[in-house]
Amino acid sequence: MKTNILKIGVLALALVTLTDCARTVTRIDADKQIDLSGRWNDTDAKLVAQEMIKDVLSRQWRENFFNKTNKKPTVIVGMITNKSAEFIESETFIKDIEKEFINSGMVRVVQNSTFREKLRTERADQQQFASQDTQKKWGKELGADYMLFGTINSIVDQYNKKKTQFYKVNLELADLETNEIVWLGDKEIKKFIQN
Repeated sequence: MKTNILKIGVLALALVTLTDCARTVTRIDADKQIDLSGRWNDTDAKLVAQEMIKDVLSRQWRENFFNKTNKKPTVIVGMITNKSAEFIESETFIKDIEKEFINSGMVRVVQNSTFREKLRTERADQQQFASQDTQKKWGKELGADYMLFGTINSIVDQYNKKKTQFYKVNLELADLETNEIVWLGDKEIKKFIQN
């Protein structure tokens, strides 16, 4: 009798363990806002990029540049440093910012230094291996007029099973020729998490 009870107990435990391990994965729309942990996520990156680029493009610096040169300004997105306590992939955020700039049609965007080197390597290879009529010429790169850079900071406040997660993104746009800061912007996100 005790052996049968033990066998049934082991079988029940095995069944519960197998049931707990079953996982369901469902594909969802990439634009759907889901926040599981309360930490910085893809939705935060997209929303901050949209709001901040909308703000920077609505300011006087762009019109001043156009009136002076009769051209769209060229922007490079530099470093956006994560100074928060958590891991945030700043490259994803930088790409969201570049996308917003490009899709606005109001500015031109050039590659950052890492990708410029890759382009230059390819251009050098073309000088040796591509036909003359398809080689891309040296000295035709578009120089940036302005550089955007900034930081992501966070503050966590926690007591028992309640927590607030606060993020502040500070960005600034500087004239590359004069070093003048022509725009400062910030965006704050605060999340309340309760377990």
